[in-house]
Amino acid sequence: MDLDADTALSSTVEAARLELSPIEPSWILAGAPRARCAVLSRSRDRSACTVVWDCTAGEFNWSYVDDETVHILEGEAIVDDGSGPRTIRPGDVVLFEAGSTWRWWVPKYVKKVAFLRLPIPRPTIMGIRAFRKLKGVLSGKPQQAALA
Repeated sequence: MDLDADTALSSTVEAARLELSPIEPSWILAGAPRARCAVLSRSRDRSACTVVWDCTAGEFNWSYVDDETVHILEGEAIVDDGSGPRTIRPGDVVLFEAGSTWRWWVPKYVKKVAFLRLPIPRPTIMGIRAFRKLKGVLSGKPQQAALA
């Protein structure tokens, strides 16, 4: 997945041109899963992006570098972080936290939209909240809650 472009993208899932995005070979446990993805959008500061991703049948581990919230669109997968398997299906939304590793078993096919975000250290979040609150007080305009 190429996330090096300097401009924000905008697209629809249906119009996305999925390109091969091979799973790290050492992560594959069974089968020959074939993954593809496309970037739908990217924040200006490049700390977040939205992608559409699909994968054929197989079993693999996935180690998350970013926080990733996924919304399953088609198919299903069984995921497990060691605390027991969970089947995720169309309509399900799941957060995979940065630093975690999950086992994915895709029986046939799965397609998801994923929102990836660089994890922000708690002191930084507290600083951002304080800054926004102060900005709202000084401007006389209430600031919309964010990073709650």
